[in-house]
Amino acid sequence: MKKLFVENVGGEFITLDEEQSRHLAKSLRMNVGDMITVCDGGGTDYGCRIEEITKDAVTLAVCYKQASDSEPSVKVSLYQGVPKGDKTEDIIQKCVELGVFEITPTLTARSISRPDEKQAAKKNARYNKIALEAAQQSGRGIVPTVNKMITLRQALAECTADLKILFYEGGGVPIKKILADFSKDKPIENIAIFIGPEGGFAPEEAEMLTENGAISATLGKRILRTQTAPVAALTAIMLLTGNLE
Repeated sequence: MKKLFVENVGGEFITLDEEQSRHLAKSLRMNVGDMITVCDGGGTDYGCRIEEITKDAVTLAVCYKQASDSEPSVKVSLYQGVPKGDKTEDIIQKCVELGVFEITPTLTARSISRPDEKQAAKKNARYNKIALEAAQQSGRGIVPTVNKMITLRQALAECTADLKILFYEGGGVPIKKILADFSKDKPIENIAIFIGPEGGFAPEEAEMLTENGAISATLGKRILRTQTAPVAALTAIMLLTGNLE
């Protein structure tokens, strides 16, 4: 069933805004009587029937509500080294589909792309739109946030995850062992993963990460591209924590 995210869901009826109404009626070609899922972005799904379609708006009748069952048991925050070009857009789309909780573009020593404040704000608005579209397409219960771009040092200062994992071409512990060792004492609730840009992290950055509690991990003997590594890492984490069953 198609899904839309709508703010301020409440009552027996929901009126969609102009953009959502146009998308539902013209792009999706839905009609009165069709069913659609609406989500409040907080993990609750509402099964709705299209009640009325006018030139300016679509009205939905709420038939039932239930907790979304599509959210992973572990919250994974991705700190992605800012890559060149539009690679960030692909990373956001795929990682949202796989279950990431939030994404923070992170400036590192080897980041070639360094947008100014105005450019960064424009990119961030587009990134969050991509996240919304990916969340709707994949049936998520939340819309993962794409945060403003920050430096690696700022990322470490703000990161409060239970487990920090650095994916580094310099080698490290297999991710399966890291997760198994960490979950011996308690279930894993929050994980932060750090991925470098093209060229990876500089040695001093990898050292700074490990000094701040990050565990250096490996995804195998092959060196992955910056847009491949977060997808592979997230897939492995979701599989090993039982969120791809």
